[in-house]
Amino acid sequence: MRVTTVEHSPAGEQRREDRVAAEEPLEIRLAWPGAAARRVWVTMRTPGHDFELAAGWLLHEGLAGLADVRTVAYCTDVDLSPQEEFNVVTVTLGTAPARDVSHRHAAASAGSSACGVCGKDSVAEALSTPRGRRWAGPDPDADVVRALPDRLREAQPVFGQTGGVHAAGLATAAGELLVVREDVGRHNAVDKVTGARVLAGLAPAEAVLVVSGRAGFELVQKAVAAGVGSLVAVGAPSSLAVGLAHEAGLGLWGFTRGARTVRYV
Repeated sequence: MRVTTVEHSPAGEQRREDRVAAEEPLEIRLAWPGAAARRVWVTMRTPGHDFELAAGWLLHEGLAGLADVRTVAYCTDVDLSPQEEFNVVTVTLGTAPARDVSHRHAAASAGSSACGVCGKDSVAEALSTPRGRRWAGPDPDADVVRALPDRLREAQPVFGQTGGVHAAGLATAAGELLVVREDVGRHNAVDKVTGARVLAGLAPAEAVLVVSGRAGFELVQKAVAAGVGSLVAVGAPSSLAVGLAHEAGLGLWGFTRGARTVRYV
């Protein structure tokens, strides 16, 4: 989105055009045989790759597996307002969800672009993480890990234009980036990465998930649910993130910039 700004500096004021990252709500609805579509989540996101976001979120929440998603489409209800058009996505499953959606994912559930676990009713519920099959392939070495944030940055065109989005990427143990997605919400970016694999019919698990920000609990939770081997973050992890990674056998790397990275063991 293009906006007009006035930049203030010791040299004076300069009026110019700038770009800011788009942020709009996305409502995810879920349907399956014998059940009408119902709202299960609303999140603030950067438009684009919405179907991937929905599919990835469902897998990370333990509601759907790789083979469960039948269709993903924008809602075409006649009562949608112009603001809701292309901001409501319906995912249809082939069978009933793997977990109950009537309480944990209530109709009023919503999250901001900063929180991936908002809407859960207790700490215990947040800690009840769906677990993917544990990664059995090779792990990256420290040299590969240190190089990943720079490789991720090279694949961030929206950040280059706005400076206002996060990114996540799935990579092999050799450091080859397979999927990169950007979003104002770091958890949305991870959902989009996993969803891209799900909708392509590919397993979401790989050696490394690299993220542009800190390693919060919600990102570790999603990495564990997808079954990746290691999470590499530019920033710091939280205590819950370290604890869950250790419990789940997830490799966790933080403060990864330039020639330095820190592994939490």
